[in-house]
Amino acid sequence: MIGIWALGAYLAVILLWTTVIKRSVGEAMILGFLVVLPFTGSAAAQAGWSALYSAATDEIVYATMAFVFTGYLLDKAGILDRLIDLLNSLIGGVKGGPAWVSTVASAGLGGVVHNQAAIAATVGSITIPWMEKSRLDKPAAATLVAGNAGMGITFPFSASMFVLVGSATVGPLLNINALVIPLLLGGLWCFLHRLIVTWLLIRKSGMTPLDAAHRLSVRAAFGQGWATLLLFVVVAIPLVITSGFLTSALSNWTGGDVSKSVSVIVWIPVVLLITGALLGRKQLPRTAQAWVGLLQGSAPRFGIVGVTVVFAFAGANALAYTGLPKQMTALLNGMNLPLWLLAILIGPTVIAVAAPLSATATMAAVGTVGVAALVAAGVPATTAAVAVLVFSSCEAAVPPGGAPLYVACGIADVNPLKTFARLLTHYALPLLVIGVLIIVGVLPI
Repeated sequence: MIGIWALGAYLAVILLWTTVIKRSVGEAMILGFLVVLPFTGSAAAQAGWSALYSAATDEIVYATMAFVFTGYLLDKAGILDRLIDLLNSLIGGVKGGPAWVSTVASAGLGGVVHNQAAIAATVGSITIPWMEKSRLDKPAAATLVAGNAGMGITFPFSASMFVLVGSATVGPLLNINALVIPLLLGGLWCFLHRLIVTWLLIRKSGMTPLDAAHRLSVRAAFGQGWATLLLFVVVAIPLVITSGFLTSALSNWTGGDVSKSVSVIVWIPVVLLITGALLGRKQLPRTAQAWVGLLQGSAPRFGIVGVTVVFAFAGANALAYTGLPKQMTALLNGMNLPLWLLAILIGPTVIAVAAPLSATATMAAVGTVGVAALVAAGVPATTAAVAVLVFSSCEAAVPPGGAPLYVACGIADVNPLKTFARLLTHYALPLLVIGVLIIVGVLPI
């Protein structure tokens, strides 16, 4: 039970430090990491170093920082302004236009990218500044983008889905082909929930359609900003290379698996950064001193985001050293509860574990056990798998939150603490309800 106690101590310290003492989430993540180490026993020093090193060298940490700087560069180069002018000329007259675009775009990317951080960064770098200019406050904009990023888990074929189906526990119970359509339907229920949340945020905000006098004509905006659409084209390149027919063709040609060789989370910020530098070259610094000033101006965005992401991953790694996955498995397998109560128990358990861990790690830790427990209670394996994946999609919606939250908050330049309340009420709790309703058969899939 030492791992479960470690998880409880970890979450308690983070929540106490951020909500009661009201200190920064970065400090809280450092303390959470340190609190877990004694639970690893005599190997605390070695486990701590290994956990911290793995976190610091994780590609998602790199990608988070890269996306934050990319958004900053696109802003300073004036590219986002031109893109926003173009989008405003098209749908700026609709109340909440940028929020609707953010939600629909997240769903579209969620069906292809399946990486919550990449979805938050790609959509957020474009729509967060646009939402701010349409009078949606920064915390709400970051909340919307972070909450929408979870759709990358609730559509086929995410890494979490493969971890779940490929496990020794769930593999014998479920054929991956049988899961595709049910998961797609489950993802659509989650998409409907996101649309409702978007409508609520727009309704409660001061967002108004931009007056025609403050919008460029479509012709003028397109003439000035058509090149900014190349941002979407270059983002599509890594996506196309790693999905569909082209992936198979390239894999056969190269003799390797291209989808594993090309990391979307790594290459999307790279191609965005290069394209942004080319498109905005006229407004970028010309001297070394000016470049130093530009880089110094970006520093505040990296402070809290960088520390938080690194120590969030380090804390997750340290929890793994405590034996948390095996202990959670034993605990859930030993319970004999009615279906409705089992669903209500498994949902918060998965969501709580998804807070410090990634969705994929959550599947490995408790997801497989949750599916097995539900199947043993008479739930079809596909239904159980869909519900557990819905629960795990709360990675960014529960304190301390995951990488998508810090990407969104980094782009919006807002303290993640200001988003926690709305993420819990608008995303985590409704997704818990959706998962439970799927389990008991109220929401068909």
